[in-house]
Amino acid sequence: MKKLCYQTLRENGYDGYLLKNAPERVIQFGEGNFMRAFVDYFIDRMNEDADFNSKVVLVQPIAPIPGAFDLKEAINEQEGLYTLYLRGSENGQKVNRKRIISCVSRCLNSYTDFDEVLKCAENPELRFISCNTTEAGIAYDPSCQFADRPAASYPGKLTQFLYRRFQTFGNEPGKGFLILACELIDDNGKELEKCVKKYAKQWNLGADFLTWIEKENTFCSTLVDRIVTGFPRAEADALNEENGYIDNVMDTGEVFGFWVIEGPQSIKDELPIEKAGLPILVTDDHKPYKQRKVRILNGAHTSMVLGAYLAGQDIVRDCMADDVIRGFMNKAIYEEIIPTLSLPEEELKDFAASVTERFRNPFIDHALLSISLNSTSKWKARVLPSLKGYVEKNGTLPTCLTASLAFYIAFYHGTKLTDAGLIGTRPKGNEYTISDDREVLEFFHAHKDDSAEALTHAVLSRADYWGMDLTQIPGLEAAVCEDLQYIEEKGAYEMMKRTLA
Repeated sequence: MKKLCYQTLRENGYDGYLLKNAPERVIQFGEGNFMRAFVDYFIDRMNEDADFNSKVVLVQPIAPIPGAFDLKEAINEQEGLYTLYLRGSENGQKVNRKRIISCVSRCLNSYTDFDEVLKCAENPELRFISCNTTEAGIAYDPSCQFADRPAASYPGKLTQFLYRRFQTFGNEPGKGFLILACELIDDNGKELEKCVKKYAKQWNLGADFLTWIEKENTFCSTLVDRIVTGFPRAEADALNEENGYIDNVMDTGEVFGFWVIEGPQSIKDELPIEKAGLPILVTDDHKPYKQRKVRILNGAHTSMVLGAYLAGQDIVRDCMADDVIRGFMNKAIYEEIIPTLSLPEEELKDFAASVTERFRNPFIDHALLSISLNSTSKWKARVLPSLKGYVEKNGTLPTCLTASLAFYIAFYHGTKLTDAGLIGTRPKGNEYTISDDREVLEFFHAHKDDSAEALTHAVLSRADYWGMDLTQIPGLEAAVCEDLQYIEEKGAYEMMKRTLA
């Protein structure tokens, strides 16, 4: 079979949507699976449904690794084309949608193609910059120099790119960029702008350039929400056979997708979001939506999975088929988390219903143990704010969220510390590895022989873990200790049943 390209599709008689030629109006720092299944999917939809007529230049922000698979070359060999499968459950029905994405023009590497990357800044049609350079990507590294080719940090590279734009067009209005940061950190756009301004000052690029950054560019913080499972290695040969071409960069993700962009409503004048009917929201404050995702989606995971694993389950989908475990999760969401949030109740309930459907995805075997990684920081960020909000609002403890803290302690109650992690044993006999910061694992190992009372007190009083001494929340220590004892005597499943009684 031939590789996927425009000629191969013509030969195969493909009659779906394709956009071969259009101006490069978007440059995207980050060529990985997530951005290609999320941002580029939305751009492709806008091209088809709203005549956006834009191509995307992808840029690898890190240096190529000798001997490793070269994604840049694979993308270019396929003329930017790739097959995207969005799969999951909608309204209780199994969904598997295939689309050939044709919005990508080419892929560059910021280290081997730096001159070509900078040349993109001279393109008068270019208007949008999107990026996802991982959580560590938006960071200021003072060792970066303007003469570096390129600067090591992503904000440094972006400053070099923006300066080339400024050199080319000066103060000409409308030649700045709409910058959409997709990294998974708080206030990603604002943090990126801070770093860029620091470099502009450090490198003495001038007051006019700083003014241009502020006046002609809009740095948008965004919230991205889609599980992307990437290249379907186990299915690739069968899918290629079915399609009649070889696709070395095919991508997969869940059907659900939601993008919140913090910025002026004028963004919708440039991005035809509504005409294309896309789940993209432009708002002046993305934080309530981030809070909704963290508290409901991530909070449901973190509050449920440790107990569910101890109860004998291994993947999220199977948990949704169990009335008790699903009931525990739903009670936590609808009765204990949603009442603490600020968005309209119906909006929150609709999102919660989508979470349950996403957890049922028949195409994703989401392992509970993989979700359990670093549960200490996850419980603090995802569950504790809801527990505190519930106590403040009601003056009582939330039954399920309190139990989730007991599940956390029971799950982390390991007996053997190894280089791989702390080893625990669940009731059905198999060992599992607890993965977290080494100090956390050493703490739990040091307390492995404690009574339930001593262990609960030791864990809850670790203000460095929780940002506060949890024993100061009235009644919490006694309630968690009682739940932990119940888990030790009757098991996690019976504990979940008790919360539903």
